[in-house]
Amino acid sequence: MDLTFTEAEKAFRAEARAWLEAHVPREPLPSFDTAEGFAAHRAWESTLNAGGWAMVSWPKEYGGRGANLIEWLIFEEEYWRAGAPGRVNQNGLFLLGPTLMEYGTPEQKGRFLPKMASSEEVWAQGWSEPNAGSDMAAIRATARIDGDHFVLNGQKTWSSRAAFADWLFGIFRTDPESTRHQGLTFVLVPLDLEGVTVRPISQLDGETGFAEVFFEDARVPRWNQLGALGKGWQVAMATAGFERGLMLRSPARFQATAARLVELYRRHAHECDPSVREAVVRAWSNAEAYCLNTYKTATHLITGGSIGAEASLNKIFWSEMDVQMHETALSILGARAELKPHAPAAGDVGTWLDGFLFSLAGPIYAGTNEIQRNVIAERLLGLPKS
Repeated sequence: MDLTFTEAEKAFRAEARAWLEAHVPREPLPSFDTAEGFAAHRAWESTLNAGGWAMVSWPKEYGGRGANLIEWLIFEEEYWRAGAPGRVNQNGLFLLGPTLMEYGTPEQKGRFLPKMASSEEVWAQGWSEPNAGSDMAAIRATARIDGDHFVLNGQKTWSSRAAFADWLFGIFRTDPESTRHQGLTFVLVPLDLEGVTVRPISQLDGETGFAEVFFEDARVPRWNQLGALGKGWQVAMATAGFERGLMLRSPARFQATAARLVELYRRHAHECDPSVREAVVRAWSNAEAYCLNTYKTATHLITGGSIGAEASLNKIFWSEMDVQMHETALSILGARAELKPHAPAAGDVGTWLDGFLFSLAGPIYAGTNEIQRNVIAERLLGLPKS
């Protein structure tokens, strides 16, 4: 791995920096877990797309720039450096998009990817069910074949972005006699379909980042099937690999948090226990280590390699690092850490509390870290199942 950037990569960075400095909103957008904020973030995604920056690693015909993974990492560094808004369509752009590239037909790619890049259509994730959380093989929602349609019945829950999204991707059991990983099919579902009911779920902060989705004889064209019939588990695992691997959580996100943490500590060092300094240094070092490892992985992929169970190592590292960074910030702020930014005595608490609450979900979504440790033990270390 060569950490020296080429002249072309330097020019790419300069172009991205200049565009972002000219276009990033001067004031933070409202939370995209509110109707107002969702609309504002959708508009921002449209602006990104118009500038050719919606998803730089996608082919040009689908709204991208044809950039390689190193250039994508460079763009992410500039994106977070500029303080740009969070990506409301990340489920589509970072998870479903790459899956469509791999498994979609040319017609499906042409239909879905451009509208995904512009966020004309925003996507929700439909994995979990009431009795199938981390164990997706326990899925019971069904897709019965009726001519050229699937008839959907069942329920999804904790569906990210579903409260305001346009479409949902998920897996449904198409073989009623099947069990576990067999007989599942990956289906793309419009959320305004007759027979689909979306009920928002309030988070700890009262906002609606999730929803539960009910299907009652909802008819979806079989054209919306992604991948082979009954092979949805393989397609879903490809999507989960993108979620646990490079795309969903770029290192720049955590480097930006680490930099904010260092500045917070510098302002309050005189008030802190000496052990806090060690925690700050560890957070910064971990963020840099994650960045270097990601560049290594990107280089491996560019030269023809692949990611397998190693993605579970990646997911555990960034999710637990995120919690540790936010816990450290709250320890620096002390009792004021419980205040919201607009509180009269808030001072410089910023968004650390919101970040902390969200970080607690990291070890759970994309497959709980307990499950990921089992994957590592069995598939990487070759240990026997308990």
